[in-house]
Amino acid sequence: QLVESGGGLVQAGGSLRLSCAASGRTFSSYGMGWFRQAPGKEREFVAAINWSGDTTYYADSVKGRFTISRDNAKNTVYLQMNSLKPEDTAVYYCAAGRSSARLWVGVSYDYWGRGTQVTVSS
Repeated sequence: QLVESGGGLVQAGGSLRLSCAASGRTFSSYGMGWFRQAPGKEREFVAAINWSGDTTYYADSVKGRFTISRDNAKNTVYLQMNSLKPEDTAVYYCAAGRSSARLWVGVSYDYWGRGTQVTVSS
């Protein structure tokens, strides 16, 4: 089970840190990712990290503003979001995949959280 937290309402230019806590199994060997879905839009890739944490991937739209990290001892992955923009408004989902291959693609993931709402006001 994956449970996201840390979403909320923030002004443009502000920051939020999302957390994704895993339970029921150890995800330390899994690739982990964050995706988001805005109203009326398809789900899109945001960021991903391989099992060891030494390789990360970012969508161009968030590169330089968002940082993904993980703490395998806590079975938790984080998404630090800085310089938020109104277009970052979406439900953010955490996902875990047995393989660390193609982590920018949603079908690579086996488990998904229920999401946390992020709203950025202008």
